[in-house]
Amino acid sequence: MQGDLAGTSDWPEAGFPGVRINPLSLLPEIVNEDACRAALALSADPADNIFVLLVEGHAAEAAELLAEARFKDPESFRLRAFEAEVLRVSHRADRAVELFKQLLSEVQGTDYEAVTLHYIGKAQYAAGHIAAAVEAFARALDLRVAQSADAAQIYSSTVALQRAREVMDLAC
Repeated sequence: MQGDLAGTSDWPEAGFPGVRINPLSLLPEIVNEDACRAALALSADPADNIFVLLVEGHAAEAAELLAEARFKDPESFRLRAFEAEVLRVSHRADRAVELFKQLLSEVQGTDYEAVTLHYIGKAQYAAGHIAAAVEAFARALDLRVAQSADAAQIYSSTVALQRAREVMDLAC
């Protein structure tokens, strides 16, 4: 496939070529296989391969690569976040939320706080804890706006918050 899938151009960016966030599921999806594979071929960062494996739903393979990468770089925020993402992809969203909350306690007051809150919201959304997801997404959005974060990050939090609120309203 050459371009993005039809209708995905307004989906939030996922931070990797060819991957965008589905605004309904709030999960990353490969929308341009060619761009994704080309970027992977050029990347020397094992986290990129781990990310794509998670997007594809290959939690066990991602966990194997993650263990190796964490051994080499145990303090990497991105790799630590991927540990929780492996749990989420493995349908253990409640455990993923716990791990993200632990990470949040370590990064409060830093630039990583907003992204961690966004991850928490995504895991809570996946676990069906919609009200908690709304709260996490709202806090992430507020922080991102206050920090004058990248427009793509603000857009991603806005879309996630809007979707979580829609789902919560439908449940009422």
